[in-house]
Formats: sequence, structure tokens, C-alpha cells
Amino acid sequence: MFTGIVEETGTILSIQPGHLSASLTIGADSILSDIHTGDSICVNGVCLTVTDFHREKGCFTADIMGETLRRSSFGILSKGSHVNLERALSLTSRLGGHIVSGHIDGTGTITGIRKESTAHWFTIETDSSLLRYIVEKGSIAIDGISLTVATVTPNSFQVSIIPHTAQNTTLLHKSKGDIVNLECDLIGKYVEKLLANPTTSSQPASRLSATFLAEHGYM
Repeated sequence: MFTGIVEETGTILSIQPGHLSASLTIGADSILSDIHTGDSICVNGVCLTVTDFHREKGCFTADIMGETLRRSSFGILSKGSHVNLERALSLTSRLGGHIVSGHIDGTGTITGIRKESTAHWFTIETDSSLLRYIVEKGSIAIDGISLTVATVTPNSFQVSIIPHTAQNTTLLHKSKGDIVNLECDLIGKYVEKLLANPTTSSQPASRLSATFLAEHGYM
């Protein structure tokens, strides 16, 4: 699990394509101080497993499977691309963002970027199947960055980022038309499935319902 608080930005040093797969070597700095083979690293919002690392060379390697290439923006990465990096959450860490699994739901397209004083506003269009889980003032992970949703329309949503986020992530390297990875808040998806699937006769009846949630302040 991750928090969506980016620790540093890295650089794609090489991409080794395979059959419906790829291997990435990523240049990094601070996260290499505590990294081991088998560790989970969130790379642009996608949870990847470290397969090799070289502290003296300042890099680590991770494999990407076909499903990840199909569901993420990794297919358009190239040598020199910048990526957001975060190590897995430890039990002693402060949860500064929100709970991020690193299992993205899909992608969105940046359709607008504007500056408002010290903030930068991003408008992102995405499929309706994702927008149903994106709510105003809720949480969203964009390329692994935990952000608050400012507004939602029938085909897009907006976020506003502060200078610290702009300086310490890849968002300001993005342009209109660029694709970003999106992970919606976990809770909505689980609640929807529980409410949509009635219990079978062999299972105990669940108390969870739309009425129960409303009575307890969740709707």
C-alpha cells in the first residue's frame, strides 16, 4: 500500500521490450537508501516489484506485464521520461495522503492546464466507468500523486495543485493531451459491489444497504 505522497521523481534509463511485457530500469536517488529485491515501488501510480537494483549506479529495475501495459500509460514511456516514485507504506509512516493500492483503474487525458495565483489547475477527461467513482472533494491518485478532486462534470474532473506538489512531482512536465494513470478511491468500488450482489441462501444476510449507510452518515 502507498499514500500518494511522492518521495522523488526518477528517470527512465532504459526500456527492454518483451512479448507483451517490458523491463524498466529507472534512475533514482533517495529511495535507493532503503530498497531490496522484491520491494514494491509505486511508479507513476503503478505498483511494481524491484527485480534488481544498483545503489552505486543509482538505479533499479522492474518488470511490467501485458495487463499493466494495456491499462496504464507505460506504453508511451520512453528513455528520459520522468516518473513519480514512492516506496511502500510502513507501519510507522504518517498517512499524509490517502490509501493507494498501486492498482490503477485506467487512464485519463489532460485537456486543460491553467495557473491561478500559486496554484495550477488540471482538467482531466476520462471514461464514465471511472468518473462514477470520482466525487467532489474526494481523493484521486494521478500518476501516483494523492490529490483532492475539486470539481466533477459528466466527462471530466479537475484538481488544483500547490507549489510543493508542482515542484516535487512530474505534473508540470505534462502538457495538454498527455495521458495520466488514475486510481479511484478504494471504498466506493467495494461498497458498490457489496450493494449490487445480493447474498445467496447459504450466506448470512448482510446488514449493509443504502438505507443503513445513509442512517450512519455515509451517504
